[in-house]
Amino acid sequence: MIDGWTATGFGKVADAFARNFAERGELGAAFAAYQDGRPVVDLWGGTADPDTGRGWDRDTIQLMFSGTKGLASACVLLMVQRGQVSLDDRLSRYWPEFGAAGKTGTTLSDVLSHQARLPWVEAGYADLLDHDVMAAHLAAQAPSTDARAAFMYHAITWGWLVDELVRRVDGRTVQQFFAEEYAVPLGLEVWIGLPEDLHWRATTMVAPDGVLTDEPHTDRLLQLNRNPLWVPGAEKIWNSTEYRSAGLAAVGGFATARGMARFYASLVGEVDGQRILTPATVELARREIRRGTEPTWGSEMVYGAGFELHVPGSRLGRPIDAFGHVGAGGSTHGAWPSRRITFSYLMNQVRTVPDPRPQTLLDALESAG
Repeated sequence: MIDGWTATGFGKVADAFARNFAERGELGAAFAAYQDGRPVVDLWGGTADPDTGRGWDRDTIQLMFSGTKGLASACVLLMVQRGQVSLDDRLSRYWPEFGAAGKTGTTLSDVLSHQARLPWVEAGYADLLDHDVMAAHLAAQAPSTDARAAFMYHAITWGWLVDELVRRVDGRTVQQFFAEEYAVPLGLEVWIGLPEDLHWRATTMVAPDGVLTDEPHTDRLLQLNRNPLWVPGAEKIWNSTEYRSAGLAAVGGFATARGMARFYASLVGEVDGQRILTPATVELARREIRRGTEPTWGSEMVYGAGFELHVPGSRLGRPIDAFGHVGAGGSTHGAWPSRRITFSYLMNQVRTVPDPRPQTLLDALESAG
């Protein structure tokens, strides 16, 4: 069931990966890590498609939901590095329509750190895969006046805001920008929106009974902020050709684990002599913008410029300089700069938190080397 390899000193990670299958019912998964810009772990195994029995192999590609936000954030940061934008700029400077309904003061920093007060789309999600329609809805929408929305996770709306910024400034979509500025130069098996000729390599995602719920909230704010991709039957959307191709900048990324580990390796050092973002830009990305309790799930959340930062009990591991971005259902991607280690965990069976699968792997990685 399990294949791949580990460098000398990293055997504990392979053991932990095997235990996830033997003890925690893992369906299909991959885990990869880099150290000092070189691969040290590359593991995969299990079932990619439970309907056909297709196994997870070296080339299997996995949807990572909000792990995509780290990729899109890197696109904005490259524009900052080039002097095209500043994090202190108002979004309406580049997207004038966004200034409607009292949003002229919203900055790029606010958007990247989930402070735009637009965590849901009041017009609804019927056109979820149509960027132009959804961006227009958000441009016209008034920011929420509920105090809790001042720092609330923008699970899907974050992507339409960031993608529209990139389109207005650069002329390319986030999907195109990332491919041309990161994926191709660095040789990454990472995509925001999966090319149709690669759909056959993607897994079939599965949600066990009870993971996706649609219980009504008496709290209007929580009812409005319901994620339309996390309700019963959403697997049909996740596994559809249309969703795979859409390129949603918040939740539409696909990758191999080795591709994501290599991406983060390029942020904290050189990979094969290449580095896209300078150390100064990465430090800017990791600078804390906002810390607080996320009202939807009641836990601490700390954000830099689009990247999650370390908090006690973080899904990014114990090192206090950890940064990256996790995805709904369990996927986990990031870096420990002081350890010169980067990592990625991908899986096709989604679960709710707390989920021991990624933490078991990160604990083993931390003790290895």
